[in-house]
Amino acid sequence: MTLGSWLRLLVVATAIIGGAAVVSRPLVAQTVSEPALDKVRRIEVKTRKISSFSRTEPARRKFGSLEFRGGLVLTSPARAFGGFSGLTVDKDGKHFLAISDEGAWLSAAISYDGDTPVSIAEARLGPIQGLGGRQLDRKKDVDGESIALLDGDFRRGTVLIGFERNHRIGRFPVRDGIIGAPLGYLKLPAEARRMRRNKGFEAVTVLVAGRYKGSVVAFSERYPGSPHTHTGWIWTGGAPRKLTLPDIGGFELTDAASLRDGSLLLLERRFRWTEGVKMRIRRFTADSIRPGHVMEGKVLIEADLGSDIDNMEGLAVHYDGTGRPVLTLISDDNFNQFLQRTILLQFTLTEEPQRASAH
Repeated sequence: MTLGSWLRLLVVATAIIGGAAVVSRPLVAQTVSEPALDKVRRIEVKTRKISSFSRTEPARRKFGSLEFRGGLVLTSPARAFGGFSGLTVDKDGKHFLAISDEGAWLSAAISYDGDTPVSIAEARLGPIQGLGGRQLDRKKDVDGESIALLDGDFRRGTVLIGFERNHRIGRFPVRDGIIGAPLGYLKLPAEARRMRRNKGFEAVTVLVAGRYKGSVVAFSERYPGSPHTHTGWIWTGGAPRKLTLPDIGGFELTDAASLRDGSLLLLERRFRWTEGVKMRIRRFTADSIRPGHVMEGKVLIEADLGSDIDNMEGLAVHYDGTGRPVLTLISDDNFNQFLQRTILLQFTLTEEPQRASAH
């Protein structure tokens, strides 16, 4: 292992264990009793291009079922910038919304050179609010981990935001890229009360096709008492029903996204002291998404520190001009800009789509 690889291992080791910061949190001049963000603010976001995903094969573009389009390292002097744990991208891929686990949302535009992301503009940060526009000032209330578009678009629509610690999934209005106060919260399954404080609704999406089109799907990062499986729920008929999928290699779930063929994508992450951080994306066909059924998926990509990754936590999908799915990922830097990075990566899914069920 090269010196650079060892340094990257130390970077991740000091900042992430099971998705939680060990050293990084105390380094942040920010507390939830004195919020760093109390209103919507325009911010500057600087970018540096990531031209190669592989550190050892810089010319390589194909990785499993994905083709690398490009990436960006994002930095900002804004105090509340960072910690992004959830991501959603608009239909044309030109704007995104991200949420942080310290109670902020980021709205911004992506500029491209062909298919390659090259810069970020029109960036705004705002606070995640409570019912009636109430300011949230407790860590357990602001720990947003996932975001998904429920209806409409970023100009006028609704997003779902999943929270852990105080486990809940809220419906929030979006107007011209600004997230407002919640309209209400989904009915949760009774067993959601068993989720650990820091292992809650890490992955939330809305199925856009298939027999469960329009249904909300949410997964716990790591459900207690299930060492060999992951646990989630699908909301059908207004009620949540349990979903199960096999654990492979001790990865934890960090986000989800839905494809037009009705299939489900799940982003996963694993950390070990001896190997650093890894990421993986699995795909589950529309027909495999059934309550009471163990969902068997296909691995699309798996990457370690031989690739240009960090603590990858957010996943979103849009489609390019030819109809190909484009996957966008964002990392959670744990507000530790000295040791970690906020990076945005994009890939094209190159494998053939599955046929969505007509049921």
